[in-house]
Order: sequence, then C-alpha cells, then structure tokens
Amino acid sequence: MRRSTSPDSEPSLRRHHQARFAGRTWPFPRSVDENLHDLHKHRDDFVNRRGFTYTVRDDDGEIIGCVYIYPSDRPGIDAAVHSSVRADRSHLGRPLWGAVSDWLRVSWPFVDVDYARRPADRDPS
Repeated sequence: MRRSTSPDSEPSLRRHHQARFAGRTWPFPRSVDENLHDLHKHRDDFVNRRGFTYTVRDDDGEIIGCVYIYPSDRPGIDAAVHSSVRADRSHLGRPLWGAVSDWLRVSWPFVDVDYARRPADRDPS
C-alpha cells in the first residue's frame, strides 16, 4: 500500500475503477479531468493531514485497490475507513480488510474506527 498521488491517475488507476465498477458508473459519471481533480484533493488532504488515501498494489505494481481514512462525522468515532479491491481481485477484499484493520489498531492513534466488517456471505470487495 502506498500514499495515493496524482501520478496514480495513470492507466492503472483507470483500469482499477473500470474493473471495480464494471457495468456501473463509479460512483457517479466522472471525466478523467474530474477524477484527476479528486486525486489532487486527496493529495492535499494527505499533505494537510485532513485525510489519508492509499492505493493498494500487487507485487507487479498494478493498482488493485484503495483505502480511504477520513475523520468520521459520527460522534465518538475517530475515523471512517473504506477500502475496495478490483472485481478481478475480489478474493483479496477480506485479506485487505484484515490487514488494514490490524494496521489501524497497531499504527494509528484511533480509539474507535468505523470500518465495515466483511461478512462471509457478502462479496469481499
């Protein structure tokens, strides 16, 4: 996993979004320029410590998922965390959730985190 940066707008990121949301808009119709703007916002949030966005890569450097850590709007919850993997790597959704959960518990100063569990009967991505 590495910090998401504007160069992540490379074709690998577009393939990630296309594979993850095949047949659907992600999460709403968005041009490449709008996506790049969003990436710049995430980069600025990271630099200013307002939020933390990471890309998840396989051993070959291909983007296979992402992790978002932002302050929660819910009282008593320190952070809202979301992660996803590409549809063609959906078998890695549960292991990513476990690894991120461990990382949050060990390396971050949060007491309470909103990070959805991965039930066995649900697609782990």
